[in-house]
Amino acid sequence: MTAALLLAAVRWGPLDPAPARAAACTAGTGPYQWQLEAFLHRPQDGRQSPADCAAIAAFQRTAGVRPADGFAGLATYRAVLLAQARPNPNAAGACPVPTPARKVACVDLDRQLMWVQLGRAVRFGPVAVRTGRLGQETRAGWHKVYWKHIDHVSTLYANAPMSYAQFFSGGQAIHGRPGELYDGAGSAGCVNMGVADAKALWGVLRVGDAVYVWGHKPGT
Repeated sequence: MTAALLLAAVRWGPLDPAPARAAACTAGTGPYQWQLEAFLHRPQDGRQSPADCAAIAAFQRTAGVRPADGFAGLATYRAVLLAQARPNPNAAGACPVPTPARKVACVDLDRQLMWVQLGRAVRFGPVAVRTGRLGQETRAGWHKVYWKHIDHVSTLYANAPMSYAQFFSGGQAIHGRPGELYDGAGSAGCVNMGVADAKALWGVLRVGDAVYVWGHKPGT
């Protein structure tokens, strides 16, 4: 090696460095470890391993879960439910299909998912949602969209933003929620979703369209 090349190597490191290795996945066992192992076809023992961690992190990157650290937390489990539902969210037939066909916004409290169907055709979603907490549950049963307000703010909860709000039952609305969707025990009764999802839904539902809510939010 010439003196010039030696000086460059001292200054900048190896001239042809090998690609940097990704940091080892070190997240511990998460509360939804068993469910993630089943979904990713990993050995189901409910205990995190380096291979489990890497597989979960890869799924998180694909699903857009942040941080993609391999921890089997609530946001990752919700992403699993969404991925499982995408081919046919109403495979179990829990959301009724009226005859003749009409548009129905389906809110599945059990899986915390929402979609819109016309007959058996899915016209929107499914998307992840956050529904009412214990004592402020989202009301089950048949409802109708009765009012829409694109830039609504809550008069009950410190002017909290409720963008793309579509009201369906006594002050309860489907609306966008900025920031983390899964923090806290649930909403005050509304059906929260990401703001981008709420914006996309805005043009799908109209006043008078049906909303059907069923099941129980975990923890209620």
